[in-house]
Amino acid sequence: MRRLILGLLGGLATMAGAVKAGEGRAPTFERDVEPVLTRAGCNAGACHGKSGGRSGFALSLLGFDPAGDYVAIAKDAGGRRVSRIRPAESLLLAKASARLPHGGGVRLAPGSSGYRTVLDWIIGGMPSTPADAPRVERIAVEPTERTLKPGESFPLRVKAHYTDGSTEDVTGLAAFLSSEPALVKASDEGRITTGPIPGDATVSARFVGLFASCDVNIPLPGEVPASRYASLPRSNFIDGHVWTKLHKLGLLPSQPAGDTTFLRRAHLDVIGRLPTPEETRRFLADPSPDRRARLVDRLLDRPEYADHWANKWMDLLRPNPYRVGIKAVLNLDGWIRDSFRRNIPYDQFVREIVTASGSTFDQGPATIFRDRREPEEIAPLVSQLFLGIRLECAKCHHHPFESWDQSQFYEFSAFFARIGRKGTGLSPPISGSEEIIFAGKSGSVKHPLTGAVLAPRALFGSAPVPDDPDADPREALASWMTSPENRYFSRVIVNRVWAEIMGRGIVDPVDDLRATNPPSNGPLLDALADDFRIHGYDLKHLIRTILTSSVYALASEPNERNVADTRNFSRHYRQRLRAEVLLDAISDVTGVPDTFSAAPPGSRAAEIWTHRVPSLFLDTFGRPDPNQDPPCERTVDTTVVQALHLMNAPELHRKVTSDDGRAARLAKSGRSPRAIVEELYLLTYSRLPTEDERSVGVALFEAPGADRRAAAEDLMWALINSAEFLFKD
Repeated sequence: MRRLILGLLGGLATMAGAVKAGEGRAPTFERDVEPVLTRAGCNAGACHGKSGGRSGFALSLLGFDPAGDYVAIAKDAGGRRVSRIRPAESLLLAKASARLPHGGGVRLAPGSSGYRTVLDWIIGGMPSTPADAPRVERIAVEPTERTLKPGESFPLRVKAHYTDGSTEDVTGLAAFLSSEPALVKASDEGRITTGPIPGDATVSARFVGLFASCDVNIPLPGEVPASRYASLPRSNFIDGHVWTKLHKLGLLPSQPAGDTTFLRRAHLDVIGRLPTPEETRRFLADPSPDRRARLVDRLLDRPEYADHWANKWMDLLRPNPYRVGIKAVLNLDGWIRDSFRRNIPYDQFVREIVTASGSTFDQGPATIFRDRREPEEIAPLVSQLFLGIRLECAKCHHHPFESWDQSQFYEFSAFFARIGRKGTGLSPPISGSEEIIFAGKSGSVKHPLTGAVLAPRALFGSAPVPDDPDADPREALASWMTSPENRYFSRVIVNRVWAEIMGRGIVDPVDDLRATNPPSNGPLLDALADDFRIHGYDLKHLIRTILTSSVYALASEPNERNVADTRNFSRHYRQRLRAEVLLDAISDVTGVPDTFSAAPPGSRAAEIWTHRVPSLFLDTFGRPDPNQDPPCERTVDTTVVQALHLMNAPELHRKVTSDDGRAARLAKSGRSPRAIVEELYLLTYSRLPTEDERSVGVALFEAPGADRRAAAEDLMWALINSAEFLFKD
């Protein structure tokens, strides 16, 4: 009897569903059902989309493999998950609606539009979408930008545009993500609500792997006359883009920084070392109105520039010498430093890395291909460093926050499939042999699921590989990467340089350019990228452009209308000095140089060729772990260990109290206490002391029974332990 009743109910549901489906287009799997499952979270990483699935039922993550999902639902396990005879009793619906026990709870409530779509699809015979059916070519959101007050909301609408020119409202099937959830929240239904804090955020909508976004601005309460923004200084195009964004948010920039602050900041940014007291005095005595711009030019011409900026790139490219060999790593280090000394164009720099061949004892970039030996290892490094595209996730499944799929990962990897090697290979922990890197005539990459051999293919656009066994596919890749049409290439490097100088990237993290991680100022990023490209990918030109802007010269002290800003560059963001820069600065102030193993006498920390060189100080202040696979992240946070090290480290104490150190020399000199105090302030802060600071310093020397050398050492130690010394203001 029970089976008879269920059969009658199933038949009634079938007739009712058939009438509804007949009113419009009948649902098919890829176009209609897969988006429903994605929207419901059925193929999310925490549910059936995780590796191996859940409870014996596996779907591709976020529906990146619709064909496989169709088989899993309609055919696997003898088709037990769907019932053509009684569609309403299908296990797929009974579980998703929690009519049967389901660990994921209710995902498709009975009567909901998603539930009805899946039911109608089963009733209609579970068709897959025909190969020639219209496909979604893009999605759009309405509106694309809104300015709201705190606590306001509005509905976001998502429209899919198909290849046949038709459109469809897919708001109910889209997923929404806010770049700043604390400022702007996006509900599952697409309602956007602002929080109590002023600022801005981008809400991204995702549908079938495509993205569209809406910018939401929450201005700071209170009116600011437009004339205030019109009167702000504009040294170059950077300023206009930043002031426009600040105007939109009702923020006001801080006051310009003083000359001494600018002098110290520029020295640390360009050459990674403090100005000497003589350089400070000379700069302050210069009456020329363009003295700041001329200072930047002088710094860019100094030899320290190459070591400072090459050291940054070695973090991203330096392999472990215990894995690939000491001589090979030393050779790579030398090549990078020489590239910065010669200021070769950035596109040439990248091309020489991507297409590197030859001996690891002679051709520095070849060492990278000695370290990374499989195409699947090389591809994500190249895409992340030089394009800002993080492909690693797509190695196993569709990227959860981008449009890259597994096929694209392996097609991109195929550019490196024919790399050949001659030599004894690796034998860690001592791999001292030479290896020759060359372009072979064979080699392929297969799709891990289908086993199909994949030809090299660019992530977008075209990078045709010549049909010639002697042609190196990497040449085609390098041409595509450095092409003016490839917007990622110039955007990621200007963003990286901007972050190094300004304390935060326009896109953050700096090497993660994707639709769901939008720039804080898109027009500024595009303008910098265009200017960089127009000027021949000249890194010195890029740095000069940033340093000569009015935005760069802002003070770090906030005002009442930018105190909460951390991403729109209304003020300068302070940064703790880089480990090597800080150690070299301490050596310069104390007058006692460091000695490093495996380095020539007199070498500075910025000239160290490997993080394997022992240094407790550099480790304490965040240099990358030498065992970590590049690209390596540095520790930029301040820690209690760092504070204790500055206060108590025996090596630092030795420098401050050295008989050959600066404190001892100043004490022995005939200078007055006032002159000694001024010299120490110029050495550490690149400025003269205030009257109060001078009085406190002089009092150390004039106290009853005071020892001049002890007073100089105490004052030097106190200044080195201060935040003003530790941070770039």
